[in-house]
Amino acid sequence: MQVKQLKQDGLNHELEITIKADDIEKRVDARLKEVGKTVKIPGFRPGKVPANLMKQKYGKAVMGEVLESAVDESSRAALKEQDITPALQPKIEVKSFDEGKDLIYTMDIEVLPKIDVKEYKGFKLTKYVSKADESAIDEALDRIASMRKTTQPIEGKRATKKGDTVVIDFDGRTADDNVKQPGMAAENHHLELGAGQFIPGFEDQLIGKKAGDDVEVKVKFPEEYGAAELAGRDAIFDVTIHEIREAGDVNIDDEFAKTLGMEDLAALRKAVEEQSNQEFNNHSRMKLKKELLDQLDEIHDFEIPKGMKDMELENIMHQIKMDNQQRGVDEEPSDEEKAELEDIAGRRVRLGLVLSEIGKENNIQVVDAELQKAVIAEAQKYPGQEKEVFDYFAKNRDALESLRAPLYEDKVVDFILELAEITEKEVSVEELTSDEEDEVAKPKKKAAAKKKAPAKKAEDAKKDDKKAKDEKPKAKKAPAKKAAPKKKAS
Repeated sequence: MQVKQLKQDGLNHELEITIKADDIEKRVDARLKEVGKTVKIPGFRPGKVPANLMKQKYGKAVMGEVLESAVDESSRAALKEQDITPALQPKIEVKSFDEGKDLIYTMDIEVLPKIDVKEYKGFKLTKYVSKADESAIDEALDRIASMRKTTQPIEGKRATKKGDTVVIDFDGRTADDNVKQPGMAAENHHLELGAGQFIPGFEDQLIGKKAGDDVEVKVKFPEEYGAAELAGRDAIFDVTIHEIREAGDVNIDDEFAKTLGMEDLAALRKAVEEQSNQEFNNHSRMKLKKELLDQLDEIHDFEIPKGMKDMELENIMHQIKMDNQQRGVDEEPSDEEKAELEDIAGRRVRLGLVLSEIGKENNIQVVDAELQKAVIAEAQKYPGQEKEVFDYFAKNRDALESLRAPLYEDKVVDFILELAEITEKEVSVEELTSDEEDEVAKPKKKAAAKKKAPAKKAEDAKKDDKKAKDEKPKAKKAPAKKAAPKKKAS
């Protein structure tokens, strides 16, 4: 094998690898002998088929196998010889390969930068803390009550309005072929108008109607809909409105507490207090981590692989698109917002590389038990579909590794926090839980003398995404939810 460096431009390398024809021929002959041990050809016993006949009959197929194995083995050897660590999968282009000829191919690689980790021990950080007071508990109880509100039939014969709950039958079909799909029908379904339970446009077409009305509802399933057979397709639903109901008041008392499985209101308040404090602890951790990441970002400035930045930007754009679809919004980021998102993507990649290097230096690892715990937590997000989630991660190694990345990052962050000087500061609940757009996600600007890149850093929390808030280097992937017909107007 011969390795020739064609070019090097920053983190981009291009190598040309040549494997001599006689080496390829040896590989082909060896593979043909291996195949010949089991192949059955009339007139010959297995293992006794002449070499020329084997080459005539299986030579082309074996050449394809040899090409794949030779490129795989030699590319790994070339990277080791050149002391190159790829940032992403190299791009390989075969220039020459035929019987009796050398195998020549090029490998276009973007490499990971050499990172000079700056001093990260002894960061001075502030941990904002808050406890749930009576008003916070009252607000939480009000939210719980609003989600469990009762309804009662309206008085009179008025038309429906936003906020009403209608009792309906619906029977749907895809518009292009007039075929009924599984899960597109239900009877006596309770639907709150304006709650966004069904796909965009469905609930709006039932506003202004009366009990007894038959309504033809025409909608389009989102392109990213969970059920692939319905995604992006037009559909028609025949809907009958049986009853119109309006929300009734909920008394927050012992009886209400019992409907939630609590002994009395005092027990419910205690449980809400504990849950609220846990949420506040999460906010506290999030802000502390954000301050730590800001300090790491401020002292590190190096070139990052463009491919990694582009992939991270694509993940961010996809998450924004999904968020917009869930909110029924159809809009694209402006040029200014796209520039900010590029800064966010670059920051995430840079911080991810720094944290990874610190983790390697200190032998920080994610053990299997921690990974399994993360899978269980992910499955709990999909009630009734736990088995499908477990199967998804069992069969998809990349998805499983996507859970390892945030676990690893948090372990490295915890390691750095143990070495930091942390001062606690008690603040109001409002200050602790304030939108990161105001104070948490805005990265600090680096000193001008230290910067090679533009000084402006983007605001990271414009899209209400917890992962963006935590400055994750990679977006988390989760198995797509199956279509939930009775909850998504399917």
